[in-house]
Amino acid sequence: MSKAVGKYARFIALGDSMTEGMNDEIIGGNFRGWADRVADVLATVHPDFTYMNLAIRGKLVGQVVREQIPLALRHIPYPGSSEIRPADILVSFHAGANDILRPKYSAEETISTYRKGVEIFAERGVQLMLFCVLEDFAAGSKTGSALAERFRYFNENVKRIAKDAGAILLDPNPEPFWHDKSFMSWDRLHMNSEGHYRAAQGVLAKLELPHDPNFREPAVAIVRKSRVRRVRENTHWFFAFLLPWIWRRIRGRSSGDGRSPKYGEPTSWPKRNSRIENR
Repeated sequence: MSKAVGKYARFIALGDSMTEGMNDEIIGGNFRGWADRVADVLATVHPDFTYMNLAIRGKLVGQVVREQIPLALRHIPYPGSSEIRPADILVSFHAGANDILRPKYSAEETISTYRKGVEIFAERGVQLMLFCVLEDFAAGSKTGSALAERFRYFNENVKRIAKDAGAILLDPNPEPFWHDKSFMSWDRLHMNSEGHYRAAQGVLAKLELPHDPNFREPAVAIVRKSRVRRVRENTHWFFAFLLPWIWRRIRGRSSGDGRSPKYGEPTSWPKRNSRIENR
C-alpha cells in the first residue's frame, strides 16, 4: 500500500458497469454495487462525507477519460483552495475491460489512454485505487484463452501504472475465492449481489476500514443443476443477453448510450447499515 489510509471526506468512483453496480440489487432505481457499499462504510467514519459515482455501463477507457474525468476534477480542489484536501479524496478508476472484449482491441492504445487517466489524478494528489481484471472469467468458452492472454497483459501494465502513481491496487487473481462462478449474475459477465458484497469487503480491507473478516470464505456449495434447467438458462442468456449485445455491436451502439451517472455531484451519503452483519 502506498501510504497509510484513514478517513476520506469524498469518494469519487469512475468506470463502467462494474463500478455502476450491475447486476446488484436495485435501490432507488439504481443498481447498488460495490462502490455504494463502500460509501456506506466511508460515511460512518467521516462526518461530512460525500460520494460521487460517475460510472456508466458499456464505457470504453477513452470515454471514461474524456467524459468522466472532467466531471470528477470539478470536485477535486487544488491544495489550499478548500477545506477538503486532495489527499482526503479517494478516487477509484476501473476501465479497460470493455475495450479488451472488442474484436478490434488495441492493447497499446488502451493502456496508453488508461495511463493518461491515472496520471491526471496522480498529479492532483488524490488517493487513487486501481483494479486488475479477473483473467479467467471467460474460462471454458471458445474465446476464453485469447481473452485471458489479453487480460494478463493488461493487468501487468495496470500493476506498473499503479506502482508509478502510488495507487492502492486490488488484484483478485492470486486469491482462489474470487474465481467462484457463484459470484456471477445471470448474464455471466457482471457480478451478482454476493459478488458486489465480496468486492466491497475486498476494497474496504485494502483501505484498512471496517469490513467482514470472513469475506474470503468459500461460498456455499451450489446444488448441481439439471440438464433441463441448464438448457433453459442457456436459452435465456442467448436471447436476453448475447443477441442484444451482438445487435448493439453491429449498430455501433453501447448499453450506456444516453445514460447519466448515478451520482454526478457530491452527494451527502446516508449513514446506512454497512451490511457487514446484515447483507
